[in-house]
Formats: sequence, C-alpha cells, structure tokens
Amino acid sequence: MQRTYALTVFDQSGEKLLDESFTAKNDQEAKEIGQARLEEEGHTERTHRCVSPEAKLILFHR
Repeated sequence: MQRTYALTVFDQSGEKLLDESFTAKNDQEAKEIGQARLEEEGHTERTHRCVSPEAKLILFHR
C-alpha cells in the first residue's frame, strides 16, 4: 500500500523553497526518495523535513 509523504525545504528567513508530496511503500523508501529529491534540487544543506502521514519525521535538517 502506498502512503503519501510531505517534503518541505525552507530558506533562512522561513520561506518555503520546496513543498511537495510523494508516495512511498514505507518510511525507509520515503527517506530514500526524499533524500534523492533534496540532492536533485540542491537543498541537502538547507533546513528541510520529510513527514509521514502520521506526522512522524522521516528526514530533518536544521
């Protein structure tokens, strides 16, 4: 069963630079997909979070 995860990236002022949803089978797959998207967009060192449908943090960087 696919689940929907949310990936959000912020700049230093708090403005959203990326705010998207994607589906994954589980938290581990979501972590991998989220990390790949951050790398694609060049946001690995910016403040970001990826949360599960239950609002559990899967990825976080401040």
